[in-house]
Amino acid sequence: MSLTASPTVVIVPGLRDHVPGHWQTILGDKIENTRTVPPPETDRLSCDAQVAALDEVLSNVSGPVVLVAHSAGVMSTVHWAQRHQRSIKGALLAAPPDFDTLLPEGYPSPEALRENGWTPTPRTPLPFPSIVAASTNDPLADADRVAGLARAWGSRLVVLGPVGHLNPASGYGEWPRAEELVRELLRASGGLPT
Repeated sequence: MSLTASPTVVIVPGLRDHVPGHWQTILGDKIENTRTVPPPETDRLSCDAQVAALDEVLSNVSGPVVLVAHSAGVMSTVHWAQRHQRSIKGALLAAPPDFDTLLPEGYPSPEALRENGWTPTPRTPLPFPSIVAASTNDPLADADRVAGLARAWGSRLVVLGPVGHLNPASGYGEWPRAEELVRELLRASGGLPT
């Protein structure tokens, strides 16, 4: 079933970019009015480059916007919100990583994240309604620390249970709850009837 929305839904992937089997990709295929933030041409680990890529997409959208961010895409979103002013109707912030702590092997080091502008993680309230969808066993973030980020950002926290990092490696694929949470944001923004 197609999800029709008057706001544009902007998908903000993490550092590993747009993955065909990822729930964000599947969700984007169900939504009529959607855009996906492409990876920066260079300096993919640069926070500034990721924020600029998000801002470029948003500057080419007229009308209301709902953001759907995952992993480092959440961090791109919160950094973007500190630097830019634009009316955002809402944001789904799924599985934010804790860039202020040591990540598992294969992920950027705290030094690399700091050098590329990701840390410290912004902890100021977001200027738009948001939902943080948190896993209880995310290898990239402790659940209590994610709850603290949600409080700092003024986000509603939705605890998903043990869903890993909510990516294909954790078995997601399709994530039906994403559609439900996006519908909630669209309804709250006036984009869907109640």
